[in-house]
Amino acid sequence: MKRGLSLVLAALMAASVMICGCSKKDDSLTKIKTSGVFVLGLDDAFPPMGFRDENNEITGFDIDVAKEVASRMGVELKCQPIDWDSNVLELNSGNIDCIWNGLTITADRQKQMTFSDAYMKNRQVVIVRGDSGITSLADLAGKTLCLQAGSSAADALDTNTDFKDSLGKVVELSDNVAAFMELEGKTSDAILMDEIVAAYYITQNQKDFVILDESLADEEYGIGFRKTDKALAEEVNKQLKAMADDGTLAEISMKWFGKDITTIA
Repeated sequence: MKRGLSLVLAALMAASVMICGCSKKDDSLTKIKTSGVFVLGLDDAFPPMGFRDENNEITGFDIDVAKEVASRMGVELKCQPIDWDSNVLELNSGNIDCIWNGLTITADRQKQMTFSDAYMKNRQVVIVRGDSGITSLADLAGKTLCLQAGSSAADALDTNTDFKDSLGKVVELSDNVAAFMELEGKTSDAILMDEIVAAYYITQNQKDFVILDESLADEEYGIGFRKTDKALAEEVNKQLKAMADDGTLAEISMKWFGKDITTIA
């Protein structure tokens, strides 16, 4: 009897594991639909993609798009600021349902996440003060460059080894707003960051900063989900495609950039 009971228990445990394994695959989409809340993780100092306005409310291009996607899914969007340098840990811990905030699709990140379709192109560029006399990457030899820790700017710099080795110092900061403060305060000679963010910041704040013509990487933005969350990624892709087809995505892009720069087709 003991042997028979053990076999029955083992069979029940195996069945339980199989059931759990299957449910985990689509668990996040089911959970979101059941709870009615879709939690978006972001760096809340990354204008114009996601940032805090003068009323301390989280806003931005990605936020407007995500709100529309959530509405079409029949759920509420919750924006959850995170430590960007730990974004994958935040995702895998279950604290957030996705990373949606100018997240660059990279080979390394694709090993750790499931990505949505790419929805926007971007470049990693260098920004300097207008009066610096710096007009090329070569002019930055021996100088200080800052960037956001855990960002694709850091990846782009690591890839461009000759340029990195020519620099005097590289400073990693918590966010790009802090990087702009370093540049304006002349404690840094340059910033390496997303061109979309740089252009928006310079225009909105009317700063005498210049984006160098040379770029360190061409990129695409996507939305990051847990590796097992294929169904959730497919649902978001479906909504983005519908928004592109009916013109809603273009309208949101016009609001933030003055033209449609989205790439969903």
